[in-house]
Amino acid sequence: MYEYAIAWEWLSFAVRWLHVITAIAWIGSSFYFIALDLGLVKRPGLPVGAYGEEWQVHGGGFYHIQKYLVAPASMPEHLTWFKWESYATWLSGFALLCVVYYGGADLFLIDRTVLDIEPWQAIGLSLASLAVGWILYDLLCKSPLGKNTWGLMVFLYLVLIAMAWGYTQIFTGRAAFLHLGAFTATIMSANVFMIIIPNQKIVVADLIAGRTPDPKYGVIAKQRSLHNNYLTLPVIFFMLSNHYPLAFATEFNWIIAALVFLMGVTIRHWFNTTHARKGKPTWTWLVTVLIFIVIMWLSTVPKVLTGEEEQVSLSPREQTFVQNGHFEAVRDVVQGRCSMCHAAEPVWEGIARAPKNVKLETDGEIAAHAREIYLQAGRSHAMPPGNITDLSPEERQLLVAWYETTFQGR
Repeated sequence: MYEYAIAWEWLSFAVRWLHVITAIAWIGSSFYFIALDLGLVKRPGLPVGAYGEEWQVHGGGFYHIQKYLVAPASMPEHLTWFKWESYATWLSGFALLCVVYYGGADLFLIDRTVLDIEPWQAIGLSLASLAVGWILYDLLCKSPLGKNTWGLMVFLYLVLIAMAWGYTQIFTGRAAFLHLGAFTATIMSANVFMIIIPNQKIVVADLIAGRTPDPKYGVIAKQRSLHNNYLTLPVIFFMLSNHYPLAFATEFNWIIAALVFLMGVTIRHWFNTTHARKGKPTWTWLVTVLIFIVIMWLSTVPKVLTGEEEQVSLSPREQTFVQNGHFEAVRDVVQGRCSMCHAAEPVWEGIARAPKNVKLETDGEIAAHAREIYLQAGRSHAMPPGNITDLSPEERQLLVAWYETTFQGR
């Protein structure tokens, strides 16, 4: 069992590393071509069928790039396809989903205080949501609404908000954000696999056969590429969010997720406008900062939204410990709810080493990790994973009160 846990941990690390590498390749090439496309300049003397060109300098040399809006007059001898970056990113991401969240469903996928279901049910809902998401999106794009690119994006945004809320009603906050990223990334990768590449293959086949390609295939692919462009930054946020419990493990996490999509739009709008040489809309950064401030505010569960007192009443004994700066009560909570995993020799099945090497067995260790305890188990519900040790609201508030009283100003 010990060797199995070690091997599984290293498998998770290897798959995560692969996913990061492939994601860098996909996002990098995607951002490059978006910037290239927006920066094309129409000049006299371009070849027949050429839409625009751009000169670039990099690595000690100059590059002269021309784009054909539909296709060149004949098939070029060498043609580079950009597709495996997308496929490898999705496949490695799905593998990571299987290793971490399906393989550790009781810890990371299921929160029985949210929805008491079995691992196979949670995994089934996860898989179904990814498949249904693509089908629904594709039908929307092919519907009459799909002819209005911006109207379609607004409707898609509403769908994403609904999915954010739905995921938080099924999974842990951490898994909900991860699934929202996977839901969006599945749409993006399926756009490449099901629409963009097949359409390009049709154009190539027409060129080889001596036929004039239909420009509609390029228009369709362009729309899907635009969607991918605006969805990329939110996906990155959700993939990194598991390190930040104030984002995923607080009461208004689904609203935070909705606002993240808006930040993705404002940031990409600045880059897209700048690359298209249409000015520098600096107002987008102000809007992004304001949205982020709202997200920070929401993470504290403000009373004005909940209508409830933020403080949970403590027992006289707990109040005494808080006021005196002692943490006997805190130590009882931490050792009773956390130290089965966060120990030199964890007793929780499948845990071979203390997560992130954080041990919480002694007074000194608890004090040394006071901030992490405060953020992970007090201010948010990130820990314990899925609340598997039944940490109560009163116990969480005790951790908050202890930290804020003892460490205030330090």
